[in-house]
Amino acid sequence: MKNFVTALCTATLALGILLPTVHTAQAAQPLLDASGPHSAATSVSLSIIERNIRADMNFLASDVLRGRGSATRDEHLAALYTASRFEADGLEPAGGSQGDGGGYIQRTPLAYPLPLSPRMERYWQRFQKVPRTETWNTIGILRGTDPRLKDQVILITAHQDHLGIGTPVNGDSIYNGADDDASGTIAVLELARMLAHGKPPRRTIVFALFDAEELGGLGNAAFLAHPPVPLQNIVANLEFEMIGWADPKVPEGTLWLTGFDRSTLGAELVKHGAHLVADPHPQQHFFQRSDNYALAKEGVIAHTVSSFGLQPQYHQPEDDIAHIDFTHMTHAIASMVAPVRWLANTNWRPQWNPGGRPAKDGKGLE
Repeated sequence: MKNFVTALCTATLALGILLPTVHTAQAAQPLLDASGPHSAATSVSLSIIERNIRADMNFLASDVLRGRGSATRDEHLAALYTASRFEADGLEPAGGSQGDGGGYIQRTPLAYPLPLSPRMERYWQRFQKVPRTETWNTIGILRGTDPRLKDQVILITAHQDHLGIGTPVNGDSIYNGADDDASGTIAVLELARMLAHGKPPRRTIVFALFDAEELGGLGNAAFLAHPPVPLQNIVANLEFEMIGWADPKVPEGTLWLTGFDRSTLGAELVKHGAHLVADPHPQQHFFQRSDNYALAKEGVIAHTVSSFGLQPQYHQPEDDIAHIDFTHMTHAIASMVAPVRWLANTNWRPQWNPGGRPAKDGKGLE
């Protein structure tokens, strides 16, 4: 079968899309601890990460992808691009579809979820005007090597869709979604690249990019309905969402973790170098507002890593590349490499704290 990366490059060039630079062997060199003394080697590593972040952002949040609207051709192009990145980094395909995407794509039939919030209802009414039949997750696996731990799974996720074309604001109708959630998607891509080019982990790592999150989490629902690994094998899930700006409510250089006190995961990651603090916006209920929540309701220790500071660009056309803080985003991603690597190599397992696990129906706690 024709190499998928070549096929995608050919197709996108035909469409007039400029793909980011291919990530070379230079980019695969080990990352030094970005939290340690700032050596010249660390600066080089960080510069490589920032270069890759900019390249991915210049494609995923470009006007060419028209905001990666859920269940649109533009979202499909984003999924094909992220599939090509997983392939280039040597991940095992786990989407199930052997058509486009080379087996990294998990096709998801569109189904109207009930109940819907008023916000979701508005989105569905808009998408019903242009009938769609499916959406697309991207899934890749980095297999663990330890005979006792390889069946245990660390799940690293983000959602790669956004709002697409919407009501014009100051003449701009493209809702680029640079922070929401191209930034999280790129975090998953970069973590996959660095972990895949390092020493093989003891535990298996699944990297999943969900689609149609903006339509009510259809991508995570499809993942749960057809998981590439048994759900009971998932030790922990870290979702990355909106890390393109710093949150002024937390110390400089830190990220926050939704539901920090619900499980033992956050505190243990901090012990191993993660720059994480508790979510400073508990009134916003962010733990329940990202893909992690669907997994948490199934019993998976699942949280979201973010630095969203309630910026006014949220769900607006101004959430574009011009507003991304690339220095913050680079350090944010680099700071999570060592903690995730530790989590993929340790025997330790996180547990729910008393009263922390949400009920399966989302009503109350278990």
